[in-house]
Amino acid sequence: MKKTLVSALTTALVVGAASTALAAANPFADVPADHWAYDAVSQLTADGVIEGYGDNTFKGEKNITRYEMAQMVAKAMAKTNVGSTDKALIDKLAAEFADELNNLGVRVANLEKNADKVAWHGLVRYDYWSTRNDADSNRSDVKVNNAKFRLHPEAEINANWKVKARLQGIWSPAKDETGDMALKYIYADGKYGNFSTQLGKQPLYSTSDEGMIFDGMFSGAQVTFGNKLQTILTAGRINLADLGYDLTGSWRDEHGQNDTASYQGLQFVYGLDKLTAGAGYHHVESGNFYAAPAYAKNSAKDKADIWTAGGRYAFDSNASLAGYYGENTKADAYEKAGSVEFDYKGAQAENKGTWGAFLAYRHLGNNVSLSPTYDDMWEGMKGYSFGASYTPFKNIVAYASYTDGTDLLSGKDANILFGRVKLVW
Repeated sequence: MKKTLVSALTTALVVGAASTALAAANPFADVPADHWAYDAVSQLTADGVIEGYGDNTFKGEKNITRYEMAQMVAKAMAKTNVGSTDKALIDKLAAEFADELNNLGVRVANLEKNADKVAWHGLVRYDYWSTRNDADSNRSDVKVNNAKFRLHPEAEINANWKVKARLQGIWSPAKDETGDMALKYIYADGKYGNFSTQLGKQPLYSTSDEGMIFDGMFSGAQVTFGNKLQTILTAGRINLADLGYDLTGSWRDEHGQNDTASYQGLQFVYGLDKLTAGAGYHHVESGNFYAAPAYAKNSAKDKADIWTAGGRYAFDSNASLAGYYGENTKADAYEKAGSVEFDYKGAQAENKGTWGAFLAYRHLGNNVSLSPTYDDMWEGMKGYSFGASYTPFKNIVAYASYTDGTDLLSGKDANILFGRVKLVW
């Protein structure tokens, strides 16, 4: 087929699609000789997906028009028995020549979005702790540092469902040791308007109290629905050792009973203008509570009923004040938790030069704050914390904080200096 004949035929097609032709790219413009589409079509021709001009070539020594290219792509799109590699090439070509394909009457929807159905995000994070606990020799003048490498693949299944996962590896500079990359969680995430559900091994975060009670992982299901008033229902299994729940007061994440616990949660979060309020209930059943320090005075208990309430008020776009209270009604000691925090601005990874600072007072009873989100204060402590964050370069954020506190079990001083540098993409 000669180019002049093809051009004449495509002219007729354009006239037939007059309403859309004006919005499309010039159909008679030649595809540049160095355009990647030539290699893609050559590969599809070699694989037998398309036939080019009919003689198993596509006149690669000559430039062809965008409409000629679109016709080849349309033929490829009509094939059903196509390998995954060739399908990816077809989707990429279809996204490139979408306007021409639409004028040919070939429906192209979200092809550019779907050309690559897997998105990758991640971070590299270096953390440093210097701790002093006068009641615990294991935490007296201890310095710990490590680096974490995380990858977060996100695969699109369809318009409503995705699969999300976390891969993590840890490097210990002091020991010159690295760990293997491990799958930390994987779950299906479905969204339908104001309704969403997550199924699988997934993050567990007590949204209603901004992580004062939980910041970890669990295996099970979570359902969220609502707009201004959000309801969060959670049920599954959690490993208290994985959460860092500490029965002995020793170093976080290094001790605990390898006992899987049953978990159910109900949370409400209400947002209105400058105020965000939350309330939550968490039910945990585990034999670990038998061994917890002074968990029950008169008889052994294997349950935790944790209630929380509080909220955050934003004075303006820069300053806000948050306060939360929690109590485990099944425990007889170290059963209360509270946090009051003032925040000013905050470092934003995407905006170079942004910064923030905070001042907080926290009381974290270790029988109620089972896995708090704070890196500068752990369960079983109370005291004042202050710190700052800064973004020196885009996607690079630095944090520093200090806690002057008290160990709840002994009543002796416990201090933590914490620093972090995080690179995100």
